[in-house]
Amino acid sequence: MTPAPRARVPIWAVALLLAAAPAWGQSKTGTTIGQFLLIEPSARIAGMGNAGATMYEGLDAAYYNPAAAARISTMALEFSHSLWLADMTYDYAALALPFGGWGNTFLSVTSLNSGEMDVRTVTQPLGTGEKFTVADVAIGLGWARQITERFAVGAQASWLQETIWHTSVSTAVFNVGTLYRISGQGLHIGSSISNFGTHGAYAGRDLRVTFDADPSRNGDNGALPAEQFTNDFPLPVLFRVGVGLPVRLNPSTQLRLALDAFHPSDNTESVSAGAELAYHDLLALRLGYQNAFMSESEVGLTVGAGLNGKLDTYGYRVDYAWADQGRLGSTHRMTFGLTF
Repeated sequence: MTPAPRARVPIWAVALLLAAAPAWGQSKTGTTIGQFLLIEPSARIAGMGNAGATMYEGLDAAYYNPAAAARISTMALEFSHSLWLADMTYDYAALALPFGGWGNTFLSVTSLNSGEMDVRTVTQPLGTGEKFTVADVAIGLGWARQITERFAVGAQASWLQETIWHTSVSTAVFNVGTLYRISGQGLHIGSSISNFGTHGAYAGRDLRVTFDADPSRNGDNGALPAEQFTNDFPLPVLFRVGVGLPVRLNPSTQLRLALDAFHPSDNTESVSAGAELAYHDLLALRLGYQNAFMSESEVGLTVGAGLNGKLDTYGYRVDYAWADQGRLGSTHRMTFGLTF
């Protein structure tokens, strides 16, 4: 009787598994630049656990999925302000311009600022008398178009800069997304990829130093000018996919449910979910939970409320959201939107 042939595993496959084994279980948290791009600006969607991949009403949804801007039919302006962690301030502004069959264009500006802090050194731990700030900014231009009545696509390109006193890094950032509505009052499916682009390295006068090329030699120049170079850092790429379902409870009340799954390049996967109960398109109450199943997550419950109205030919909305940040406390967001 002939023995059965043994299955052979290629040597390269074994080597690949052995090389990858040390990386299992490791986290890349804190290894990317542009972390402020992950701060969600919309108070409305933040109140729903930041499950925004399938949201399509309003300019605020374009941050989560650029395709959402395709359904904007009038000029829209939005401004968000957040009291962020460690007394930092976060601001976001966006403007949408509809162009009919050509699609819609939208612009956004994102800013995170630490405020002034004391410069401290080893020899002067109480401060040198100087002040420094950490400031991040991103300026983006996007486009979205309704391909069919139910399917939309969108993209956005941004320029990012992070500055720490006299040292900064800048790079290009791109977002793309799609949104499909099975029916007007049926299931919605959305997906987006955010923050992919080129790596960046810090540069600036704070990296300039002096050094002694040969400390063992007397009489040479012991203060030669030099410059330190940092590694290139990647961006925090984030893939979102979600489903949403609007449910009309009665002619005056609608319930919206949303569920998003996240796959970040620098952290573990997670899921966020939320709900919005709206009455007469006038008052809305929201509840959500963000980043469930994320390893060592400090975030969780979110709640929010919103008010919509009209002043002559102008439409307005005001939204507020509170989000639990675990041991870091909590954050508050306010968003003001205007259509005209």
